[in-house]
Amino acid sequence: MNPDWMEGLKAQCKAECVYHSTGKTWSIFLLPEEINDAAIHLYDHEFFLEDITAIDGKDGFVAVYHFDHFSRPGRVALYVVIPRDNPEMPSISNIFSGAEWHEREVSDFFGIRFIGHPNPAPLLLPEDMDFHPLVKTDETRRLIRELLEPGKIVEEDPGFALFREDGSVITDEDGG
Repeated sequence: MNPDWMEGLKAQCKAECVYHSTGKTWSIFLLPEEINDAAIHLYDHEFFLEDITAIDGKDGFVAVYHFDHFSRPGRVALYVVIPRDNPEMPSISNIFSGAEWHEREVSDFFGIRFIGHPNPAPLLLPEDMDFHPLVKTDETRRLIRELLEPGKIVEEDPGFALFREDGSVITDEDGG
């Protein structure tokens, strides 16, 4: 059963996690255009932003957002899969001001652009640096589903195939 704060939250996939082994209670996978609504939703339910990072996988980048709550257990990880050929997504710095620093760091190290960020200048690396140090080579990348354990999937969009080994989508004939 989904907690009350999750009501109305649009997502491609929601998975319940075992906190003592993963450090989170929920994994939520979003489309890039859903990140602002999700951030507003968590802000309205009194969550705070812990950090933002990224993962470089064979099938794209994943922006990873960790949120938590002061008065109830509920560490949440939001995951946004971003295509490698156009690594950009909306900034949430207008919702959580602490995101400014984290988004700049992710941009420095992975090359992900955060559209609408108020100061996209490099944070830690020289402005003239022409590479992103945490971007892997093709030979060292692994599939995202090999790098992430989502938890127990409790809700999934039929078109979301990230964790299906064959990459298939669920059709109406499959019961989706």
